[in-house]
Amino acid sequence: MRSAPTILHLDMDAFFAAVEQAAKPSLRGKPVVVGGLGNRGVVSTASYEARVHGVHSAMATAHARRLCPNAAYLYPRFGIYRQVSETVMALLAEVSPLIEPLSLDEAFLDLEAGAAADGGADPPRVVAERLRARIRAATGLTASVGLAGSKLLAKIASERAKPDGLVVVEPGTERALLDPLPVRTLWGVGPATAEHLRKAGITTVAEITHAGEPELVRLLGKAHGTGLYAMAAGLDNRPVVADRDVKSISVEDTFEYDLTDRAHVRHEIDRLAERCVQRLRGAGRSGRTVVIKVRRYDFSTLTRSETLRAPTDDPAVVRETARRLVEAVDTTGGVRLLGVGVAGLADFTQEDLFAQHAGEGGAGGTVDEAADLPSEPPPVPEGHARRWLPGQDVVHEEHGNGWVQGSGVGRVTVRFEVPSDTRPGRVRTFAADDPALCHGEPLPLAPMSRDRSPAAG
Repeated sequence: MRSAPTILHLDMDAFFAAVEQAAKPSLRGKPVVVGGLGNRGVVSTASYEARVHGVHSAMATAHARRLCPNAAYLYPRFGIYRQVSETVMALLAEVSPLIEPLSLDEAFLDLEAGAAADGGADPPRVVAERLRARIRAATGLTASVGLAGSKLLAKIASERAKPDGLVVVEPGTERALLDPLPVRTLWGVGPATAEHLRKAGITTVAEITHAGEPELVRLLGKAHGTGLYAMAAGLDNRPVVADRDVKSISVEDTFEYDLTDRAHVRHEIDRLAERCVQRLRGAGRSGRTVVIKVRRYDFSTLTRSETLRAPTDDPAVVRETARRLVEAVDTTGGVRLLGVGVAGLADFTQEDLFAQHAGEGGAGGTVDEAADLPSEPPPVPEGHARRWLPGQDVVHEEHGNGWVQGSGVGRVTVRFEVPSDTRPGRVRTFAADDPALCHGEPLPLAPMSRDRSPAAG
């Protein structure tokens, strides 16, 4: 652990929901929930206005609707989330060259590396406040920041800073921060470990340290017990690592209804393979092992894999391999979830002649999300009715840019407004097949101005 609070952890506040509020003037200051909206949908992010009603991430969307029926429930728009994330990460890079991104909205920053690079001597608190102000000015969004002498404490501090705050763990105050916290606060303590500790009478971090390392080793084994005791004692010397070793890239979908038709299963596998390759190429990687994941109607989960002769980023190769793997799985009872991934990553590709006959070119996927995020709705095949999903961007020939508020019974309701507006836009309803209405691209967020302030996000 460092003797000064020079490790910074930044976490954008309720990121997806905050972006939607910034992009949609009518939602500012109102409850917003982003995630899957079907019968099996799960909340990805809830704005703080929704959280006061008990809505939180990983909650079933159906339960969230019962708790907060008046919230705006929106499908995620990963394109705009990535754009905003790139802006934030660029601002972090101006502070220090040593950044460890954890997700689109979260990262560690080594301020010592930044000071060494530019010869600056500003106190960490000053650097952090300036960074938060610049993010707010550039995006209109708020960020919470923790500063400490270790990654563990910086992460805990940023949680205590939420929303829109800054907490500094000064040297000598580490124990006062850690001791009263529940054991689940520490990395590596999931539900099973927490229950095991509870049965031994250990529920807080202080009780872990009081129990002693030998007792932790007895309860949890040498590796886990030793590591957990060190964390509880505040001994965390892990450095900020700019290039974390990603071992695999994958995407998955949970379906609103069980898939029972084999042709439908193959169609979804093809679509997931395309998206996986899109993400693989976006990361500049290739992979040698194709993996599929199948969760059946009874919640049994199977994985199957096949290792290729050489690394590839060819969508035809990944698609055909995934198809072969799923054909060997019994899906007759119904499928709840499918996933496709690529492991054994490399930084180069080697042409695999196996699938060249398919004549496929670039990837056709449109999404670049991690597997634990809800996916954007797939494109509708040609000849089918267009789908209008809440939150989607649209453009009308006469009324301009807007977003879908809702649809059904052959109608679609659109609110016409853009991020730079200071007041809610007007609402119009159209026939779902109106030729003047089409899907649009996300507009960039407007920089912060005196005329509007982002809702606590």
